[in-house]
Amino acid sequence: MSDSAATAGLLWDRWLPEQVKRLVAQALPGGFADARALAVWLAGVHDVGKATPAFACQVEPLAEKMRRAGLAMPTMHQFGEDRRMAPHGLAGQEILQDWLVRAHGWNPRRAAQFAVVVGGHHGVPPDAAQVMDVRAHPRLLRTPGESEALWAAVQTELLEACADDFGVRERLADWRSVRLPQTVQVVLSALVIMADWIASNRDLFPYGVDGTDGASARTDEERVLAAWEGLGLPGPWQAQEPTGTPEELFASRFALPDGARPHPVQRAAIDLARRMPGPGLMMIEAPMGRGKTEAALAVAEIFAARSGAGGCFFALPTMATGNAMFPRVLDWLERLPDAQGQRLTVGLVHSKAALNEEYQELRSRGRQQIAAVDMDGDAGIPRPGSEKREAPAGLVAHQWLSGRKKAMLSSFVVGTIDQLLFAGLKSQHLALRHLSVAGKVVVIDEAHAFDAYMNEYLDRVLSWLGAYRVPVVVLSATLPAERRRALAEAYAGRAQRAVGFASVAEAEDYPLLTAVSPGHGPVQDAPGDSGGGARVRVERMADDEAALADRLEELDDGCVLVIRNTVPRVLETARVLRERFGDDTVTVAHARFVDLDRAAKDKALVDRYGPKSTSRPKRHIVVASQVAEQSLDVDFDLLVTDLAPVDLILQRMGRLHRHARTGRPARLRAPRTLVTGVEWGAAGVPEPVSGSQAVYGRHALLRSLAVLTPHLDAPESRPVRIPEDISPLVQTAYGDEEVGPAGWAPALAEARRAHETERAKKKRGASVFRIGEVKSPGSPLIGWLAAGVGDADDTRAGRAQVRDSEESLEVLVVQEHEGGRLTTLPWLGKGRGGLDLPRDAVPTDRAARAAAASALRLPVRLSKPWVIDQVIKELEQFYVDAWQAKESHWLAGELILPVQADCQTRLAGLVLRYSQDDGLEVLRETEG
Repeated sequence: MSDSAATAGLLWDRWLPEQVKRLVAQALPGGFADARALAVWLAGVHDVGKATPAFACQVEPLAEKMRRAGLAMPTMHQFGEDRRMAPHGLAGQEILQDWLVRAHGWNPRRAAQFAVVVGGHHGVPPDAAQVMDVRAHPRLLRTPGESEALWAAVQTELLEACADDFGVRERLADWRSVRLPQTVQVVLSALVIMADWIASNRDLFPYGVDGTDGASARTDEERVLAAWEGLGLPGPWQAQEPTGTPEELFASRFALPDGARPHPVQRAAIDLARRMPGPGLMMIEAPMGRGKTEAALAVAEIFAARSGAGGCFFALPTMATGNAMFPRVLDWLERLPDAQGQRLTVGLVHSKAALNEEYQELRSRGRQQIAAVDMDGDAGIPRPGSEKREAPAGLVAHQWLSGRKKAMLSSFVVGTIDQLLFAGLKSQHLALRHLSVAGKVVVIDEAHAFDAYMNEYLDRVLSWLGAYRVPVVVLSATLPAERRRALAEAYAGRAQRAVGFASVAEAEDYPLLTAVSPGHGPVQDAPGDSGGGARVRVERMADDEAALADRLEELDDGCVLVIRNTVPRVLETARVLRERFGDDTVTVAHARFVDLDRAAKDKALVDRYGPKSTSRPKRHIVVASQVAEQSLDVDFDLLVTDLAPVDLILQRMGRLHRHARTGRPARLRAPRTLVTGVEWGAAGVPEPVSGSQAVYGRHALLRSLAVLTPHLDAPESRPVRIPEDISPLVQTAYGDEEVGPAGWAPALAEARRAHETERAKKKRGASVFRIGEVKSPGSPLIGWLAAGVGDADDTRAGRAQVRDSEESLEVLVVQEHEGGRLTTLPWLGKGRGGLDLPRDAVPTDRAARAAAASALRLPVRLSKPWVIDQVIKELEQFYVDAWQAKESHWLAGELILPVQADCQTRLAGLVLRYSQDDGLEVLRETEG
């Protein structure tokens, strides 16, 4: 108990961001002193529930000693299943609440809001039914009869001693009238969980010290400080508010080209952040290529300095966008002022982070073993923070924070949006997720990329972030007005949202900044745009690969991007175009490549078509899926795209004439987009192809086509003006007004009805496991996570809880040779190809990691309910017993898909063909 209390004190003093300290301090009459004392005390008493018969009976020799001392108790067998009704966290909650009421005159409800922190220290606060059960079985807490009073005396003695030792006895009377906000209850619960985990670590706090190592001579304070030094946990970021002009700030933080100046939207964002009454929510809507990311980083620095945030979390739509953002964040961190020589923890958090080479390099530079360190600094154990352990500029991917439940606690985190949405999911140790964001600035990129199901979680998470006073920056090129309003209202909370928020959705300016400070109405700013506009000609095109080939053949040269909405359409289009133009002229990009091949594809695309390209081909065609919409900074001369929701069409246009470039082909000097994937018909309503409807829904596609129709290739049509037309197109497509020709009205109405039904279904589905809104101060967290999902993490099952999409199976692709020998795929670069994967032993770390980096997501059709059991059964035939050891962390528990020398295999009656050029193709047996 004393170790946990002391650890909580050190966490408070040396690790917890000022932003979180202030949140707790504002709820208590004694401010920061009360806040620290409360945290230490709750950590100190968190295990008082172990002083109960239900817990003590578990080790019979110790239980017998207690019986001889007068503390009677049944055996564990005699208790039976009833004992499970009093886990020691709940027991401690009841004991502490009873003591506060009985000995100090507290109201039971006031006592519960403090005691529930003890009740939830194993990850889930008790619910009302559990509290009723334990109260209906008092023998679990104190054995009835002669020893009942002695049990009560022991429990009281422990609590009285803690009140004295941790300095709260004189404060209890003042705390009696406190209405503790739920946000404070949550962060205190998380702090107690962390203190408990650290104090329970045997490397840091060894058991049974006999004095031979000199440890017995230490005071408790020295022992705790030695453990903290062994943990080596860096403190929070201490941001310094930049005072220079936007030009000076950008020049010092980012590697700008010579003569470059901040865009108007960047200057306006900095100005607005400085003018806001306090850090809050800022939404930045601006065209592609206007530096929204850099604007967000600059605003985050200002917000952090003003709020006391100890870090940032950058939430991206996908792992690919997260990987692309990670080095940009590292570059920014390297340029931050470092007046106090701070060491900063950095994390990349998604299911494939362990395979990111840049992150692994950072981890290896900052790696340390968790060990008890002698106070005098044993020369045999390098001290935390020594040069040989520390990454450049003090950036450390700290080992203790790399666990599944703790990774988000690093000061700076780049991850997928799922990690933020998990903060709205009823799951074990949710308090830790809340603490991980409560002390940061949160940046949400590509906010338009989330569906109705995900938005339900996002809105609820934003409501909690607003209650925590967490600064948030939301970025989007194309945000529908109602989503803008919903995000602002969610952050503002129920008390604020009735005032002035209608205007948020009425603003028609673009670019547009929207800001909400806690306790204040929304403020909007329209900075204008000086980035130079584009005029994109839009034409309809028949959905026919041969016609596409004919059209492209008319061009003498040029680089063309063709975006299809499904992988089968990508592969079929590429096949036809290769027949016409040759294999070397057509490249394929989609998500069905093994991870290493996908990374190599992305790099090759940026090398060829990126802003620093020196090898841009004279003529080439890239046929891609939606992977080309985001994260890749590439530039093409002509865009051909399947019909998609209008915001995604605009995103795709952002890859067209993206960079200032001379020497474009004469016929492609004006940007042009060809829209296909539609059965146009001579009359009537155009019909999007079935694959696109399955991905996006008919409603979004028809409304997209309706707003684009005035721009399509009639003589009187005009080009799409970027950025001027971005906001009008998006707002009209996602608004309620009627659009399109009169003859489309019945089809549009039918599509809307289906869309509304589906959206209502998504909202109902999201509400099942979503946490409730923040309740009024004084409401205990009892039942906060009732009927939850257990653990939540970035696995296939975990992501499915916050995304309403069908999650497919993932396999590791290896090659099977004659005789059954397994190796990694032969073409993998950097010496990773053809490495042996022995079936009778754990493979070398290099080979195992190469195999793990050959993960491939199978098509959704192989995860349907009627086939998934058969798929898993067949995959389990390749189960390798030797790889299931704890030493085989890369391969244990993974599904393996061996392919033959021709890179084919069969699965559930289908032929799976893989190639380095085309990725995975699924064929019927007759086609294979």
